[in-house]
Amino acid sequence: MPYLYRAPGPQAHPVPKDARTTHSSGQSFEQLRQECLQRGTLFEDADFPASNSSLFYSERPQVPFVWKRPGFWQHSEWLDVVIDDRLPTFRDRLVFLHSADHNEFWSALLEKAYAKLNGSYEALKGGSAIEAMEDFTGGVAETFQMKEAPENFYEILEKALKRGSLLGCFIDTRSAAESEARTPFGLIKGHAYSVTGIDQVNFRGQRIELIRVRNPWGQVEWNGSWSDSSPEWRSVGPAEQKRLCHTALDDGEFWMAFKDFKAHFDKVEICNLTPDALEEDAVHKWEVTVHQGSWVRGSTAGGCRNFLDTFWTNPQIKLSLTEKDEGQEECSFLVALMQKDRRKLKRFGANVLTIGYAIYECPDKDEHLNKDFFRYHASRARSKTFINLREVSDRFKLPPGEYILIPSTFEPHQEADFCLRIFSEKKAITRDMDGNVDIDLPEPPKPTPPDQETEEELRFRALFEQVAGEDMEVTAEELEYVLNAVLRKKKDIKFKKLSLISCKNIISLMDTSGNGKLEFDEFKVFWDKLKQWINLFLRFDADKSGTMSTYELRTALKAAGFQLSSHLLQLIVLRYADEELQMDFDDFLNCLVRLENASRVFQALSTKNKEFIHLTINEFIHLAMNI
Repeated sequence: MPYLYRAPGPQAHPVPKDARTTHSSGQSFEQLRQECLQRGTLFEDADFPASNSSLFYSERPQVPFVWKRPGFWQHSEWLDVVIDDRLPTFRDRLVFLHSADHNEFWSALLEKAYAKLNGSYEALKGGSAIEAMEDFTGGVAETFQMKEAPENFYEILEKALKRGSLLGCFIDTRSAAESEARTPFGLIKGHAYSVTGIDQVNFRGQRIELIRVRNPWGQVEWNGSWSDSSPEWRSVGPAEQKRLCHTALDDGEFWMAFKDFKAHFDKVEICNLTPDALEEDAVHKWEVTVHQGSWVRGSTAGGCRNFLDTFWTNPQIKLSLTEKDEGQEECSFLVALMQKDRRKLKRFGANVLTIGYAIYECPDKDEHLNKDFFRYHASRARSKTFINLREVSDRFKLPPGEYILIPSTFEPHQEADFCLRIFSEKKAITRDMDGNVDIDLPEPPKPTPPDQETEEELRFRALFEQVAGEDMEVTAEELEYVLNAVLRKKKDIKFKKLSLISCKNIISLMDTSGNGKLEFDEFKVFWDKLKQWINLFLRFDADKSGTMSTYELRTALKAAGFQLSSHLLQLIVLRYADEELQMDFDDFLNCLVRLENASRVFQALSTKNKEFIHLTINEFIHLAMNI
């Protein structure tokens, strides 16, 4: 499942030479190739075997497939995808993607690599052209609705094609029955067409804007004006026809008038290899930063602004825009939010989530913004919509300043990994607001002299003496009895019995003599600390149920002196929360004790032992919480 730990903060924009090896052997393509050459054998890929499991995850093949040999960027990182050349066939013909020439196999091999990347061939079902364009190029996508297209849309497409951008278009369907339905003009609804050219032609003294479109089927074409055999071409000379590569072949590629293109197609998708493809003629070097993150139920899956109680818990990324665009008063940037691995997780019932983001002007505080901030402040910009697409991207212009960008799902409690890319014309500085760990614990109070003890402390001493015996020290089992006996008399807190493990952790924290027991003075110091933690717990137990929501944990822990990263919060939620994302007092106490114990041990070790200098507090607490 998702949520691999990654170092916090922005990452450099990757290039193909940085491709990460994905084969389970750890070997690259070249290494595997050399191994096969030395052995004199053909490569067989154990990671993606020639079997039904690589074809489907929810159904069985209707015919017996025979795997024969003929005689890959994802989520902002380049991947080296290694496959063998065995392909699924039936009756000696390729079952899935194939070329018109039956002896041509590059497309089928490319499809196999993409299927392996996503887990199976079935995972590619209902394919999205824009997903494939991004995955094969590392580009950034933008979508235009024809009804909302800008006036200079023709020029936008022309510039995009000149700069090598990939363009797709399609006609929306209103129901499953309309999918792949043919219109009277020979166009297929729901079909992913590609745009391959744009030009103008002289026709009866006028300049007509044309656009060239290709049906990936390789046949079935537009039959309206400027189609392959339409009469308009008779008024165009042979040289002009040759320049436009006009033919009357049923090869799936055809010209049509741009006005007809806008009238018959509903959406155009453009994959820009760099974001400057749709800007003015001058080519810019765009600055790119990448943030990898996760929405985790109970800690960072807060949903959109409609859900105020949890929205503030989403990941927060600080964006500093310091330089204006040339000759402008604002800063241009593009934000692309992608949810990861949804196709690969289809077999486990995962669907594409509805995602989007909001951008807020940053206050002076250099910390994770809390609920009250979003109660009283509106966003400065946001994605056009929350939508169930793999990626949402939009362009923005804002004055120089500091902003907080919050990516989220629409509904809270929905889990996914995400990749956030920020492209800016001028250098922008980004920082993950959730990656810092800071511990600020007060010095423990000195024990009260016996002659100055309060009535409550005198009662504790009597109970302590009764349980501890002559040595005036208690074991974990005896401490469990003492604490439960005292806490049961407190009427302001509902709690289940404190566990033995909590009491062992308390002794580990408070035992200064190292004998595995607590003296009364040590117990009194802990009792003062415990009273503070009880009051803290009561603040966040809003309904007085005896539990607190894990979404309040960040604030509660910070009030106790612990500012933790999102990853550590996720770890704590996974360990201590119940299925309803609630934490009772015993778990809250156990969490605080372990955190304080880990931070004190780290401080002592890093002071005395230079071997710990390289280990950060974040990493150490991560280790300690897993022990």
